[in-house]
Amino acid sequence: MKAFKAALDNNIAILAFLLAWEFMSRIGLFNTMFIPPFSVVLATTWDLMVSGHLVQDILISLMRAIMGFLVAVIVAIPLGLLLGGWFKNTQSALEPLFEMAAQANPFILFHVIILFLGIGETTKITIIAWICIWPILFNTASGVRNVDAVLLKSALSFGLGKWVVFYKIVLPAAAPAIFTGLRLSAGYSFFLLIIAEMMGSNSGLGWFVLYSQENYNIQWIFSGAMLIGVLGLSIDLLVQYIEKKVIIWEVEERVD
Repeated sequence: MKAFKAALDNNIAILAFLLAWEFMSRIGLFNTMFIPPFSVVLATTWDLMVSGHLVQDILISLMRAIMGFLVAVIVAIPLGLLLGGWFKNTQSALEPLFEMAAQANPFILFHVIILFLGIGETTKITIIAWICIWPILFNTASGVRNVDAVLLKSALSFGLGKWVVFYKIVLPAAAPAIFTGLRLSAGYSFFLLIIAEMMGSNSGLGWFVLYSQENYNIQWIFSGAMLIGVLGLSIDLLVQYIEKKVIIWEVEERVD
């Protein structure tokens, strides 16, 4: 009961918005030809899921987003640790280059990547990885730089080696900042993938919304948009859950 009440309190604004949407559509404040009631959108989404029209597009979009995100994690976290000030020479050499690369417009870059890789899965995964790298990299670097200096000096004064301090002190202290970057990138990986699928694809949720628009199927457009929002929120909640588990594990390990 308490969990239900907490969930209701946390999502009261969303529930109020959905109820207002349904009510205003039903009483004629909205033209239902262009803004169908929420219940109609929900029923349409259910029909599309049961018929199998959307399931494959959802799975394809999730696969692309996850692959691009994982590539970014594998690349960005080690580079972020290098840029955190723990390795001064590497930081001085690479930081200006990465800061310049992060400013590259992803939509212009998308067309450049197409020139080399063509329109295919590799292109979509590459552009998603590129977009996701920078929040993870810079947040990881920031987390390492902001580790408590007193804590580091205390650890070194006990004669701990540099790598032991890095593993036992720096990484756990930087974990919240790293997960902030992961949450940002997880959101980018999905929402910007939708745009990429609209620009050059014949599958996925982005393509589905564009296809629905071209065929003037308003209910399908709203269904696709709603699913994109729900999946984006679900990805963020999943990363939050993993963050809590990792931080609890780190605390228990340090206590032991």
